[in-house]
Amino acid sequence: MSELRMLAHKTVKTYKEAGAKKVVKKATVKLLRHIVNGEMVDGSPNKTFADVLFINGCYLPHPSRYRVAHQMEQLEAANISSNTIFYTDVTPELARLYRVFVFFRCPYTEQVGELIERAKEDNKVVLFDIDDLVIDREYTKSIQYLNKMSDQEKQEYYNGIDLTQKTLKMCDAAITTTERMAEELSKYVPQVFINRNVASDEMLKLSLDAQKNKGKQENSLTLGYFSGSITHDADFMLILPVIKKLMIKYCNLKLALVGEITVPKELEDVKDRIIFHKFGDWKELPKKIASVDINLAPLENSIFNEAKSENKWVEAALVRVPTVASKVGAFEHMIENGVTGMLCDNIQEWENALERLITDKKYRKKIADNAFDYCKENCTSVYSAQRLGNYIKQIMKPNIAFILPVLQISGGALVILKHCVMLKEAGYDVTIINQGNEEDEYVYKDGARINVISYKQNPIIAHLDKAVATLWSTVDFFDVFSKIGKRYYNVQNFETDFYEAGDYLKIKANRTYNSSLNMKYITISKWCQKWLLEKYGKESQYAPNGLYVDRFYPVERKFDRDKIRILVEGNSDDYYKNVDESFKIIDLLDKDKYEIWFMSYQGKPKENYRVDKFMHQVPYEKVPNVYRECDILLKSSLLESFSYPPLEMMATGGFVVVAPNDGNVEYLEDGKNCLFYNHDNLNSAKEAIEKIVNDAALRRTLTENARKTAEQRDWKKVKTDILSLYDIE
Repeated sequence: MSELRMLAHKTVKTYKEAGAKKVVKKATVKLLRHIVNGEMVDGSPNKTFADVLFINGCYLPHPSRYRVAHQMEQLEAANISSNTIFYTDVTPELARLYRVFVFFRCPYTEQVGELIERAKEDNKVVLFDIDDLVIDREYTKSIQYLNKMSDQEKQEYYNGIDLTQKTLKMCDAAITTTERMAEELSKYVPQVFINRNVASDEMLKLSLDAQKNKGKQENSLTLGYFSGSITHDADFMLILPVIKKLMIKYCNLKLALVGEITVPKELEDVKDRIIFHKFGDWKELPKKIASVDINLAPLENSIFNEAKSENKWVEAALVRVPTVASKVGAFEHMIENGVTGMLCDNIQEWENALERLITDKKYRKKIADNAFDYCKENCTSVYSAQRLGNYIKQIMKPNIAFILPVLQISGGALVILKHCVMLKEAGYDVTIINQGNEEDEYVYKDGARINVISYKQNPIIAHLDKAVATLWSTVDFFDVFSKIGKRYYNVQNFETDFYEAGDYLKIKANRTYNSSLNMKYITISKWCQKWLLEKYGKESQYAPNGLYVDRFYPVERKFDRDKIRILVEGNSDDYYKNVDESFKIIDLLDKDKYEIWFMSYQGKPKENYRVDKFMHQVPYEKVPNVYRECDILLKSSLLESFSYPPLEMMATGGFVVVAPNDGNVEYLEDGKNCLFYNHDNLNSAKEAIEKIVNDAALRRTLTENARKTAEQRDWKKVKTDILSLYDIE
């Protein structure tokens, strides 16, 4: 809740009548538009995948403009995408869409708290931004206007402070405007970055226009006091004696008062030379400032005021109006006395400074020109963007995105999900970019939640430190999306052979192994590593696939049940899975002696399959139980990059009869941990099955060696190798 909104009943009433709350909220949540892949897309904060989200917790337009809109402009100039939303509209689900969250003057709510917690769980960064010391009751004791508030208004004000502090303490770091603000904020968060208030590029243009259209008044001079709110009456009273004295001394001297300020009775004698301006559109402010000759910026010396920013000086400088300011806080830090402005410690210094500026036109111009040159270069959004941009890039957690063709369960997808979990545990901000039609916003693996972005529904304008293609069709993402630091292609199979002759997709798949893109080829299969180099001249890095050994724990098979249970696994729709051959082998077996289970994620049993039990799309966490309930796995695949089912069956204590291929001989050894059969001799598969059933000694050998093979593939043992694929030590 804003300080100004709560400080005075009059201010609250004024802004409510003007519809400020409605206007600011509407401006905050308006739909942004972005160009993505050459097309204009809806940039709603609830849809866009971007770098930074500003959560605006302030109802007043002036602070929100400086600390949200202007900082967003800085980030845009630094090539960092951002978006904004009003704090009452946040949901925890926003955590998946952004890398950094900036809460501006945001009071704690349950939804805000949940968003912060979710963001931290996902290795995002949470920052708090504030431009006034409305973070602790101690700091506000010096605000005299509080004494004029009712008990109810005071309670509302203090409640707002308490809730703001609660949000602040939940954040990783803070961004603020001044040195004193940073000093005080460091008591609440471990790191504070100073990003001073700056003028937007539009403000600079309006200021330049105001300079050109500045009217000349040869016979008069105007002092200008631009009040931020009614709470600044006490500041103006500091210089009241000097103002009165000079206005009496110089009959051509006028005074312009802008904003919420009470005209003191001491100026009654010169009220005909006082010009009043109410709060108005900020776009008119440069004209109003340009209409005066000297800008007044008095401040009482208090901790609260030391923390305030130097906006009044910057706004005046950009229209070439010199400023006389109290030697307090940001004014003292930013203004070079006698060069870019004049600083005053006491009433006599105020009188001397104003007297000189009133009487010395050349000196006025010199101060004004120096201030303009400095502020244009250092206090405008575009020219000051790099510091903020560098800070945001430095504080961001590293992120990585895996591009998946669909979210449907498959062996390859499960491997990618495991890699996601490992990377998240290593501190990475991990996202899956789904090119399919599913609307899932999350997938879960090993108790970890992995964020999902829909390529079709979520405009992607975030920078990706690392991105990983996971199937040949996902490599196209690299062609259309340029904001990627490092590109990886996780090759899990020879996907050219996924398609039969005459299918153009065969050519498109093969083309990805000849890509000229600057990307690193990685793989979980030694076979893939071999043909990538031999056929395509592509060096690749290999890391072994792993297994949840504790999940696939063994159960002894005693072969004393009425029927030996054989499991056939694979997608019957994919020719290279060769499931048809497995059922031809089944037809050779004694029906009275063997019971047949069939497990498939995609294809269903064909009419000629002899199946006693069909299991379709079994959740992965239940798959180990299926293996443990069966005795022998029969696997006939023609093509596998890395074949998981034999390894999983072996881990559970079961037996494997398999046709060798390049994707399973990496860990299978005939007669040692499994039995091979020949595609050209299906009877050899029948004989292998019967040999296992009838030879107890063989079963003991196979069981012992199979378990050793599985244990060598424990995910815990291969984690370091897997992380190294993505250049993580």
